[in-house]
Amino acid sequence: MRLIPRSRKRRALIGAFLLAYTLLMAFGGCADRLILYPSTNPLQVRGTTRLEVPVPGGGVRSIEVWTARSPGAAGAEPRAFVLEFIGNASRGEYMAAAAAEDWGGRPVEVWSVNYPGYGGSPGPARLASIPPAALAAYDALRARAGGRPIFVGGQSLGTAAALHVAANRPVAGTVLWSPPPLRNMILTRFGWWNLWLLAGPVAMAVPSQLDSMRNAREASAPGLFVITGRDTVVPLKYQTKVADAYRGEKKYVRLPDSEHNAVLEGASIAEYQAGLDWLWVLGVEKSPVTSAPAGN
Repeated sequence: MRLIPRSRKRRALIGAFLLAYTLLMAFGGCADRLILYPSTNPLQVRGTTRLEVPVPGGGVRSIEVWTARSPGAAGAEPRAFVLEFIGNASRGEYMAAAAAEDWGGRPVEVWSVNYPGYGGSPGPARLASIPPAALAAYDALRARAGGRPIFVGGQSLGTAAALHVAANRPVAGTVLWSPPPLRNMILTRFGWWNLWLLAGPVAMAVPSQLDSMRNAREASAPGLFVITGRDTVVPLKYQTKVADAYRGEKKYVRLPDSEHNAVLEGASIAEYQAGLDWLWVLGVEKSPVTSAPAGN
């Protein structure tokens, strides 16, 4: 009987362990559990209305969307629409109302998406379900808009969904708060201390459609970036990577002393409103829609 050297056995066992570990991490939903923090308790936020939007192509059947109108559209038809995507622990009910207030006298209707597994949207909360849900929400909104401009926005994780839409559908502009390049940030920020045994599979499990660096390079609409300078969730250098990659014309609202869940105060309120004015002029007054890249 031929004996296998002990060192070769050890290497084979280690290799088998690492392969099994990688497969478990990549396909066992680890990224979903680490990144997504869904809540499903019923909420009713004043001024919002619930819609249900079908999601074609299998997976989840539908998603929940909450709508609200800005004060400028309280007694008139909206001249534009805003599609908002929530952060990893937020809810569409709150986002719809907050965004409607932000747009103020500009007559818009806001649609804010609860991802599958959030709020009243059926299905488990999975990163892979976000891209098709985002495009389904846009397509439903576009049917409602009837040719009127659509802006897309998001905070944190929501910026990845917004950039996916901006890279694949015609949008008038984007509003992006604290954008993370998910794969890059997971690998470079968290990989070193676990020798990439955890960070590598988690990064691999992030869908390629949520690659914000790639999508930013394909987004041609004007973009307003809100950058949080003391962000410990998405540090400044990672936000900057996404903003630098963004292809379209862009403006910034810089909050150098703000953490991740920033609140606009003082001069930053006027800066942000000026940024929305800039988007409004370009996206509504001068050009009704900015085209998506060819082939989309």
